Amino acid sequence: MEALHSLLQQVMRMQWSDYLDILVVTFIIYRLLPLIRTPSTMRVARAVIVVVVIAAMTDVMHLYTLSFLINQFLSIGLLALVVLFQPELRRMLDHLGSVRLGALFGGVKPVAEMDMVISQTVAACDCMSREKVGALIVFTREASLDDYVKTGTTIDGRVSEQLIRNIFFPKASLHDGAMIIREGKIKAAGCVLPLSTSDRLAADLGTRHRAGVGMSENSDAVVVIVSEETGTISVAMGGMLKRHLAPKTLEKLLHNALCPEENQQENRNIGQILRQKLARPGKEDQDHEA
Repeated sequence: MEALHSLLQQVMRMQWSDYLDILVVTFIIYRLLPLIRTPSTMRVARAVIVVVVIAAMTDVMHLYTLSFLINQFLSIGLLALVVLFQPELRRMLDHLGSVRLGALFGGVKPVAEMDMVISQTVAACDCMSREKVGALIVFTREASLDDYVKTGTTIDGRVSEQLIRNIFFPKASLHDGAMIIREGKIKAAGCVLPLSTSDRLAADLGTRHRAGVGMSENSDAVVVIVSEETGTISVAMGGMLKRHLAPKTLEKLLHNALCPEENQQENRNIGQILRQKLARPGKEDQDHEA
C-alpha cells in the first residue's frame, strides 16, 4: 500500500511536460521497434534477457558463486555484448540507418499502383517458373536498401512482366543479380545481396536462395526467388523461406505483406458490415415478424 500511495503522489506531482515526455518516448519506441525487429536483433535481445533472468535467479536462490560470475560479466556487459554480437549489432545498425525518416514517424509510404506491380510480378514469375528461368526479386518496405541498390545498375523503370522477364533472361547481362523494387518501380537490377549463413536451410538450396534469405535476415524486405533448376517459386521474409508456392498463393502473400493498410481497411469494412447486420434484423426476419 505504501508503494501504491507513493506512486500516486508521484503521478499527482507530474506536470504537462512530463506527460509529453512520456508520450514522445513511447511513440518513438513504438515506431522504432518494428523497424529493427530482424532475426539478428532478436538474437541479441534474447541473449540480454537470458543474462538478466539468470542474474535475478541467482540472487533469489542465493547462488553466490554463480551470482559473482554473472555480476562480473554484467560489469563489462556492454563491451562483452559488442564483442560477442558484433555481426548482429552491425547488421542492426545498418538496417536502422537505411530506414527512411518518414517511415519512423508514420509517413505514408509512396507505393504507386501496388496491385498492378504485384500482378505483373506474379505473371512474370509464373512464366519464368514454367520456363525454369532463375530470378531474384526484392520488394523494399520500410528500409530503403540504398547500399544494395548501389551495387547494381540503376533502372528506375515501371514494373512490367516483359521488363522483368527481359532482365532475368539467361543471356542478359543482369540476370545473375537481384532486382530491387521500391516505391512501385524497378530501382536497380544486377544487385549483390548478402548470403545467409543459417544452418537451417536445406542443403540443396543454391546461392540465389541463400542470397534471398540473407536479404530477409538483414532487412524487412520481401524477396521472391524462382529456382533455375526446378522452377519452384519461393518467398523469403524475416529469415524464413516459404517454398513451392503457386502463383495465386504468391499473389496473396505479396498482397498481405506489401499492402497492410489496404488489408486493415478491408477488415474494417467487413467489421462494419457485420455490425450493421447484427444491429438490425434482416428483411426475412421482418417479414416473418409481420
